[in-house]
Amino acid sequence: MSGPDTGTVTVTQEDTIAVIRFSNPPEGFMDEGTEAGLTSAIDQVEADSSVRAVILTGGQEGVFIRHYDVRILEDRARKMAARGMVFSMERPVPEPALHRNMRRIEASPKPYIAAINGTAMGGGYELALACDIRLAQTGDYPIGLPEVNIGLLPGAGGTQRLALLVGQARALEYCLTGRTFSPNEAMAAGLVNACVDGPVLDHARAMAHRMAANAPLALAHIKRLIRGGVPDPLRMAEERTLFCDLMVQPDAIDIMARMNAARRDIRNP
Repeated sequence: MSGPDTGTVTVTQEDTIAVIRFSNPPEGFMDEGTEAGLTSAIDQVEADSSVRAVILTGGQEGVFIRHYDVRILEDRARKMAARGMVFSMERPVPEPALHRNMRRIEASPKPYIAAINGTAMGGGYELALACDIRLAQTGDYPIGLPEVNIGLLPGAGGTQRLALLVGQARALEYCLTGRTFSPNEAMAAGLVNACVDGPVLDHARAMAHRMAANAPLALAHIKRLIRGGVPDPLRMAEERTLFCDLMVQPDAIDIMARMNAARRDIRNP
């Protein structure tokens, strides 16, 4: 049942700026290839002292990262359920590579900007949430965390980082309803810093170059003071554990199966 593992991640350097691009045509899903590629990309940019700022963006038309491939999630859920796996905070789920990479972005002394150039839902938007700045390109595409529509929760830091960004009440509203937003709506709701006309990568480059022109140690100290210590590691462990608890529930498996069989959108499974 597992979906294809075809996601690729590339890194290009433009002077002091590194651009990390995600690609997995045609749908633009996140999968294990994307996760592995992100690890390698972060290894590369963090080890290179000439890189002073980093931009994450989509490498295919109209997609940043759509969301994690639900075919893979269904396959994992069925295997865990067949083994009778039970999840609780007595034995928290270990932190996977994707989550570690999000923490690395947060803890990095270098600024990270998400240049959202198309659909960014679920794990795709959660990756953007881990970045320091989020810019969205105007257009007709969704941004947000719709996981509740398939019986799950945002399990890669979404519940915690969204609440830090927009406040508890709004985070509850958005996650409990599974609402997604157009780019302009996302800006008004606080999900992105700005919604820009024209190629968002151009705006991200301009911002990154402005940041990179400043003293690296000053950038590092500012990030440490503003971002250090949040989100709470214990709450993050609870989130991913409860995500796995939901994955093995029969209703979630049934919803994912029906969505995958009909190839429906996660917003309307």
